[in-house]
Amino acid sequence: MSDRFVIGKGLSSKDSAEVHNSSLRGSYNTMRPEPDTKPARSFNARMAFFFALTAVMTAAILSGVLAYVWEGEFRGYTQQNMQRLAQSTADALGTHYEQEGGWTSDVLSYVGTYVGDMSGVGVQVLNADGAILLDDTPASSKKAYKSDGSTSQEITGATAVVSADVHDASGTKVGSVRMWTFGSSALLTEADKNFRTNSYNAIVWAALIAIALASLIGYFASRQLVRPINRITSTAAQIRNGDLTARSNLSGDDEIGRLGGTFDEMATSLESDIKHERRLTGDVAHELRTPLMAIQATVEAMQDGVLPADEEHLQTVDDEVRRLSRLVDAMLHLSRIENGKAHFNPERTDVVYLIRSLVDMQERLFADKGLRLRFDDKTAHHELYADVDPDGIREAVTNLMSNAMRYTPEGGWVLVSVAQDRGDVMISVRDTGIGIAKEDIPKTFSRFWRSDASRERVSGGLGVGLAITKGVIDQHNGTISVESELGRGTTFTLRIPCNQKRHGRHQEHVAETADGDASNSE
Repeated sequence: MSDRFVIGKGLSSKDSAEVHNSSLRGSYNTMRPEPDTKPARSFNARMAFFFALTAVMTAAILSGVLAYVWEGEFRGYTQQNMQRLAQSTADALGTHYEQEGGWTSDVLSYVGTYVGDMSGVGVQVLNADGAILLDDTPASSKKAYKSDGSTSQEITGATAVVSADVHDASGTKVGSVRMWTFGSSALLTEADKNFRTNSYNAIVWAALIAIALASLIGYFASRQLVRPINRITSTAAQIRNGDLTARSNLSGDDEIGRLGGTFDEMATSLESDIKHERRLTGDVAHELRTPLMAIQATVEAMQDGVLPADEEHLQTVDDEVRRLSRLVDAMLHLSRIENGKAHFNPERTDVVYLIRSLVDMQERLFADKGLRLRFDDKTAHHELYADVDPDGIREAVTNLMSNAMRYTPEGGWVLVSVAQDRGDVMISVRDTGIGIAKEDIPKTFSRFWRSDASRERVSGGLGVGLAITKGVIDQHNGTISVESELGRGTTFTLRIPCNQKRHGRHQEHVAETADGDASNSE
């Protein structure tokens, strides 16, 4: 009878039948490679559009400011110019009036001399009574005089008029001069109008040129920005297609450079993990095959009658089964540690007492191997309290001690010491064993790894002890350092913070592990 596990709401008989039938079906689809197509709107186009939009908004704001501020200032400036022209003309007419002794045609003829050839400018000269003596306004720009002949003459199309009084040498007002411009509500001459028109045309052309330049700058700037992003995208596609050696090779202090560097580091880590996973598969198969082949060979020999089914050969089978069981247990334990599901219960512990008691228990075992095991307490007060998981620390140090015992020749010695360095606990295991080659030290904590020198010995190790030790120390937020020399010995040093800042997630991992073990046992 096959096991079945369903989680969720209660099922009716019909639903149960559907679940039973669906449990016989399965499907799996691999990911389809994404087509190498360009997006509808590229980053280049968007950047150029944003730059152009910025230029348009700038030109619009500039034009609005000019229309609101510059236009008023310009009109005031032209009115002042017209007022000065009227005043200078009135002063000149007053001088000639004094010289001629009255308003003569010669005096009035000087108006054209001082006003000059200013097209679009109207001029009237009035006497002291307000009667118009000179008027160069076209008939279409005039209204009829009032019947009483007063000075309230109005000029069509000229809402702004400037005037200046004419005085003789004694300061008596003898007349006045009025000026305005034709067809303009402001005192703008044709030259002023042309200047204003040309100014606005220049602003428009400047805005168009700015928009064009902004678009070009945005396009080339976006190309500079997109080039490294495209390189990262291309590298990611290569990695997705199986080329784990692809790198973007981007560097720099800016955001893009840091992104490229981080991406390459991620790719390197991914390559290492995938290679490690592939190597792990081969290593596990190799390690499992050795005891399985020994079991198979022994059982087949007993079945064929080549070997008797006595206690000795059954013990051989049992030893290999136990070795296989230990290997599987070690792998499961390592997997739980790496997945964060292993038991981790830090408590305030005297590390000196913990390690000393461990050494005392192992001392006889080392003596049976012809080795000397010693404990060295380097703490100031012969006690050192830290937040550690006692079981985890025992396992980590025991693995180091077993490793030292396994690879230390008879007559050698192993020294276990405890010290404190600022806020860290320092636990060292030093031996006089065969040592590790310099190029092999970085591989020390890999699963199933053993140096060539150790492989020549019948060590009986599983090859996962140091990997488990590293996992335990990682749980404690600590580090491991290795110093070794071939033929001289090896020193492993554990550095663990005295104070651990842990949360309640470990109890959840314990519960998950227990549930997983229960389901596996079924």
